[in-house]
Amino acid sequence: MLRLGSKRLLRQATAAAVAASRPVQVAAMPRLYHENVIDHYNNPRNVGSFEKNDATVGTGLVGAPACGDVMKLQIKVDEETGQIVDACFKTFGCGSAIASSSVATEWVKGKQIQEVLSIKNT
Repeated sequence: MLRLGSKRLLRQATAAAVAASRPVQVAAMPRLYHENVIDHYNNPRNVGSFEKNDATVGTGLVGAPACGDVMKLQIKVDEETGQIVDACFKTFGCGSAIASSSVATEWVKGKQIQEVLSIKNT
């Protein structure tokens, strides 16, 4: 009786091991980020910083305690026209934080201050 039980258990264990060793076919995983986000992460634009004592430079610094991202965004403004003539950033954090900082600098360049104030995160 013990011999029959052990043989049956051995067969079941062997069948389970064989089934587990077969490759599992999984459908291709969908991309989690849009290709533009991936592009800005792989090739960030406008990374750097401006001279902090320059009167035409404005600096914003924000951190996200939940995930540990820290972002510094700087703009250089033409005092006569109010137009943003340049922008740069330094971000320490995840890929989406780096990509969104890069995108933000591209969005604000060449725009008026009032126009940029209407940009939202939605």
